[in-house]
Amino acid sequence: MMAERLLIVEDEDTLCESLKRVFSKERYEVDATNSAEAALDLLAEGHYSLIISDIILPGMNGIELLKRIKERISDQLFIIMTAYASLETAVEALRAGAYDYVIKPVIHEEIKQIVKNALNQKALQTENAILRKQLEKEYDFSRIIGESPAIKRIINEVKKFSDAKSNVLILGETGTGKELLARALHYNSQRADRPFIPINCSAIPEQLLESELFGHVKGAFTGAISFKKGLFEEANGGTVFLDEIGNLNMTLQSKLLRVLEDYQIRPVGGTQSVKIDLRFICATNRNLETALKEGQFREDLFYRINVITIKVPPLRQRKEDIEPLVRYSIQKYSADLGKPVKDMNAETMKLLVDYHWPGNVRELQNIIERAILIAENGILSAEHLPDNVKAGLIFTQEMLEDRLSIEEYTKTFIQKYQHEFTEQQMADMLGITRKSLWEKRKRWGINRA
Repeated sequence: MMAERLLIVEDEDTLCESLKRVFSKERYEVDATNSAEAALDLLAEGHYSLIISDIILPGMNGIELLKRIKERISDQLFIIMTAYASLETAVEALRAGAYDYVIKPVIHEEIKQIVKNALNQKALQTENAILRKQLEKEYDFSRIIGESPAIKRIINEVKKFSDAKSNVLILGETGTGKELLARALHYNSQRADRPFIPINCSAIPEQLLESELFGHVKGAFTGAISFKKGLFEEANGGTVFLDEIGNLNMTLQSKLLRVLEDYQIRPVGGTQSVKIDLRFICATNRNLETALKEGQFREDLFYRINVITIKVPPLRQRKEDIEPLVRYSIQKYSADLGKPVKDMNAETMKLLVDYHWPGNVRELQNIIERAILIAENGILSAEHLPDNVKAGLIFTQEMLEDRLSIEEYTKTFIQKYQHEFTEQQMADMLGITRKSLWEKRKRWGINRA
């Protein structure tokens, strides 16, 4: 690892040499000069991690030097030294962009700690910037895999309003990728450098959820031994993703509505409100319109979160997306697991395309990961799939041996699998409507219960 480079600008020779020795012992690379003009010349030849400069210098002073450098290198770390400590001097230095200032006579331990803190903070900022770039790349719209018209339409719609502050409601079954869409919205917006905080409203106990969202003050309830900042405040300036919002109880629905009206929060037990700047993205697999009619969801809250609606269709309704998702998952999990699996044979791919996918994309990813784990060669085949996926194939092979008619095949299939799959799944697997399935069951006297 390369040593950090420091530049000391000080016209007092004794102090200049003293600081150079101190920081050299700390394993920094140190250059020193006695004028601002010479410092600018050195900076033109190379980069310095941090510059320490006196204010009073021959010719150009330290504040002017700071301003000149900031015009060229906006993120340059700069520490000012002064023998004339005053509030005006400190304010001027900090306004000009100094990280901190040190009052002479300089105490070595003090300035070493200030330099260390400054460099640590800069390293953390650089690391965060790199992480943000990685997240932006990971949640780029190109990572939303699909060839179906439905997915292409969703991507085009999301691109149009990713920068808007408007609240978004994402609807879809479990496992369809609602959180992936929410993250893509955030990391392709102007809020990308601010927090994205996902909150599963059904995963946190009701008695704790209010404190998690709004925070609490000391003594607000039994166990509140100190102040706690809520997730809404932690996400200030960024995006909150409220997953499974359909499971939020009526009391918290009322409090969330107030937040959406005035964008202020009050910690549990507190008396002072805090202003926040948030974008809310909500998601649910429930039918909220039905919940409205049943009195389980507030109508005014529904219209607050439902400014922009994205409906993600289940995987069984966008068969064109299955093959690209399978190939992407094979590439991803073979790399993650260190298994040299390259492809899947055509028969197995057809099984996956014909499968009804009750768990949607999440189930597909799990199936591919499991298949790669147990595969012993570079090609996935039907033997690597779980029995529920192979059920149709196994059943068809059995029925072909018995030479059943289409009607007999359908009747036997219903009798064998009706307790394993939902009505919609059974209908999809047989290629008929739910009404037709009901009529066949009634005609043959098959009692689902």
